[in-house]
Amino acid sequence: MRNTWVSLTRNFLFVTGVMSLLLMSSPASAQEGEAIFKANCTACHKIDKKLVGPALQGARARWAERTGSDDAIIAWVKNSQGYMKSANDAYANKLFDDYNKSVMTPMAISTEEVVAVLDYVDNWQPEVPVAQAGGEAGAAGAEDSAGDPTLWLILVAVVLFVVFRVLWGVNKNLESLNRQNEGDAPVPSTDMFGEFIGFFTRNLAITAVLFLVLGAYICVLGWDYVSGVGVYQGYQPKQPIWFSHKIHAGQNGINCVYCHNSAEKGKAAGIPSLNICMNCHMGVQEGKVSGTKEIAKIYTAIGWDADKNRYIEGYEQKPIEWVRIHNLQDFVYFNHSQHVVVGKQECQTCHGPIEEMDEVYQYSELTMGWCITCHRETSVTMDGNGYYESIHEDLVEKYKGEGLETFTVEHIGGLECVKCHY
Repeated sequence: MRNTWVSLTRNFLFVTGVMSLLLMSSPASAQEGEAIFKANCTACHKIDKKLVGPALQGARARWAERTGSDDAIIAWVKNSQGYMKSANDAYANKLFDDYNKSVMTPMAISTEEVVAVLDYVDNWQPEVPVAQAGGEAGAAGAEDSAGDPTLWLILVAVVLFVVFRVLWGVNKNLESLNRQNEGDAPVPSTDMFGEFIGFFTRNLAITAVLFLVLGAYICVLGWDYVSGVGVYQGYQPKQPIWFSHKIHAGQNGINCVYCHNSAEKGKAAGIPSLNICMNCHMGVQEGKVSGTKEIAKIYTAIGWDADKNRYIEGYEQKPIEWVRIHNLQDFVYFNHSQHVVVGKQECQTCHGPIEEMDEVYQYSELTMGWCITCHRETSVTMDGNGYYESIHEDLVEKYKGEGLETFTVEHIGGLECVKCHY
């Protein structure tokens, strides 16, 4: 009897342990699947609707009901063309034909990662919109009704002047009546501005102080004006096509470097070519906000017949004349790859919350002082980086008197003039 209870207890603990591991691993797998999906799939697929490729929701079940396992869909995701060559699968061939024979890029991901994506898709639920629109609209309306602070200041100044003028007149009238009652000569008639000037003529010390204050204020205004020359923070030009980063990078989760692919490879981030736009917009012909109007401009530029779903032969393509927003002076050197790849900086460091912008504007100052502040505050990650090992040792030795062991860009020459000006 005792052995039976021991056996039952052992089995119970084993089952409990296995279930605990499964429960603990499921969230991690789901999170991993979401990350893999957003990094590799969002350019061509949505979960709940057709994009360039088919909607992924239910795909696992459709493949499994024919083959009885996930092996076929895993092979298809990894290398669709290789799968079609090795397997005589009518469903795969039809899928390829139905989507205009668009070749899915082979994925350098493991079987476990594909399964994680499939698990994420199966468990995905659409986001429930939070009812904040009314509050935001109310706040926006209140902000608009507040108006420009400068106008309010002018209005207040006018009201105060009127009140002062009325009180001055009342005071003069009362003084004249009082003098008449006492039998004195009436108050000489003077205007308010004459008395105002006379006050400062009689009180030269006060006049000198006011002139100093006024001069200092004018100097501050002049300095602010001169400091703002060439600074275009907030600049938001009208573009030839209304393009929403909020929809593309925010809601759809498209990685910035999918469109700005040279940001990791060179000096400039680059303007996406029309071919990159067409990777998605061959299938997506209507926008969430703008409908077909803005996407039709892409088709007109590149020569795409949306009705026949093909390019127009012999069509002379036209470039999209985008208006550049972020400009640095010709004597300033800035390299995107140096900051993105080596410095591990996110796009938002300089461009702000780009994933929340419907229309992009210059978020940061992009001044010399702004760059220097960033170099003084940004730490350099040296652990596990062979390039920095010897530099780190030299820096520790150089700053041992200050007890520094972590260093910012400033300590590795980030404030040297020739690093940015040459």
